[in-house]
Amino acid sequence: MKPAPFVHHSPRTLDETVATLGEVGHDGKVLAGGQSLIPVLNMRLAQPAHLVDINRVDGLDAVTVADDFVRVGATVRHAALERNDDAYAVLPLLRQALRNVAHPAIRNRGTTVGSIAHADASGEMPSIAVLTNAVMEVVGPRGRREVAATDFFEGPLQTVLEADELLEAVRFGRFTPGTRTAFLESARRHGDYALAGVAVAVDVSGDGGDAVVERARAAYVSVTDVPVVIDLSEAVAGQSISSTWDAVEDLVQSGIAPEADIHASSDYRRMLAAELTRRALATAVKEA
Repeated sequence: MKPAPFVHHSPRTLDETVATLGEVGHDGKVLAGGQSLIPVLNMRLAQPAHLVDINRVDGLDAVTVADDFVRVGATVRHAALERNDDAYAVLPLLRQALRNVAHPAIRNRGTTVGSIAHADASGEMPSIAVLTNAVMEVVGPRGRREVAATDFFEGPLQTVLEADELLEAVRFGRFTPGTRTAFLESARRHGDYALAGVAVAVDVSGDGGDAVVERARAAYVSVTDVPVVIDLSEAVAGQSISSTWDAVEDLVQSGIAPEADIHASSDYRRMLAAELTRRALATAVKEA
């Protein structure tokens, strides 16, 4: 199938983009990487009258590493962020998660900010946004505003973005020194949507065999309607890095609500999420 007819807009500046979005309103969609939008258009699940293509807007393709955050612009490709050594040095979780996003061809074109704006519960990057306490930089005809990641997602494929607003950038928060991270997911085939996935951040004190866990948090893929963070500290705090942390299972299974589909039952996804969490925690603390 092919998309329904639409008018293509190609603004060159952010001001022009905002003005165009204000004009087209609910009849428009923003086009960045298009890896989620184009299939939807081809199947005519959405039929916007206007596409606002932001790929030629100056300044949206920058990755900025600061003392407290890594700022990713709206047209930064997954592959570019994955390969950015400065971002990896201060926030390895970005690369750990991005390696699991679809296939290289998709990552070469798809955008990290676009995947967050798409708000698919099976996407990897929304979970990273909430786990890092990211801040969304939103711009529109009424001006600028910032939204915390935990307040940004309203439901599957739903965010607080208005129809005439652009998610200009996402500022991923940096963790405190001593925090170790890991990302794991399970899919029927590499690159498919995950049956379940988890990102963890573990605060560790001490060295070697004397190292102990002080705090642990996890965010999930494909097992919640919107990305949430579960605090696992009560199950793992004060334990050595060699512990199995069986108590994690109860916390995880009580904090998620996976739905059944043709690929897996809700019980299987719940069990899988708990097992992935244990493995991810073990992987993270090994880094200590």
